[in-house]
Amino acid sequence: MISKNQIGMIYMIFSVISFSLMDISVKLMSSNYPIGQLVFYRGFLGLIPLLFIIPISRYKNLLVTTKLKLHIGRAVAGTFAMINLYLGLKFLPIADAITISFAAPIFATIFSIIFLKEIVRFYRWFAIIIGVIGLIVVLKPGTGMFSYYSFFPILFCIGFATISILIKKLSKTEPDYLISMYFTIVLILTGGVSYFFGWNEINSKDIIYLFAIGIFGSIGNILLTMSIRKADVSLVTPIKYLSLIFAIISGIFIFEEVVSYSTLFGAFLIIISTAIIFRREVVKKVKTTIVRQI
Repeated sequence: MISKNQIGMIYMIFSVISFSLMDISVKLMSSNYPIGQLVFYRGFLGLIPLLFIIPISRYKNLLVTTKLKLHIGRAVAGTFAMINLYLGLKFLPIADAITISFAAPIFATIFSIIFLKEIVRFYRWFAIIIGVIGLIVVLKPGTGMFSYYSFFPILFCIGFATISILIKKLSKTEPDYLISMYFTIVLILTGGVSYFFGWNEINSKDIIYLFAIGIFGSIGNILLTMSIRKADVSLVTPIKYLSLIFAIISGIFIFEEVVSYSTLFGAFLIIISTAIIFRREVVKKVKTTIVRQI
């Protein structure tokens, strides 16, 4: 009989695959469509999987909540993070964009210190320092290899850190589907507004990729949540690092990108950093923020 931990690990594997398929589709489509248009389809088509997890009894009063400001804040921060992640995927090698985005828990830990007054001791401070060094290695500031486009995934990390703070507050009383629903609505509204700044006519060959952005992005979030609820976080979290392997493979074979040694070394340091952070949060029984929640 399969244990809960094993089921959780299976959910996480398929979550990683879903997010990776979304990332690849975004990068493929970002040269054909404005980012705002892709954000709209992520939200609009992402509603489809989400509707299957909402209890029928909640449809009449689905958006009723006493935490409206927190929901809106989380949704706006999530939309900000997503836009910047998509811009990073558009302008950077996919391996670089995903590697930098993996630094999100480092920013989340720093924000927890500032805004939640969490006490962080030696191990997590050590992890933060290692993670910052890893970021510097990937970014290569002060060299001819530095790209200003690298700021996009960094802004994603900042947006994600804000999300982590708000989710820690919301998840005490609010169901996951309601948090996702407000986020999805803001995605649709933000992407819809971008229509007035110019959308491109959809090529029939691209429809499958646009569906992939919405469907797989939403499924990735749902499976991520199910994984965390089923299994020990310390067991399923390392599986998230498969995303980087998928990014490297797709970068080489789909986008014909060269992955630099500095990116690989920086990714190694960032993974070590976030692994320490996750482990210490489990030990200290602090609510863990997983790498991806958008």
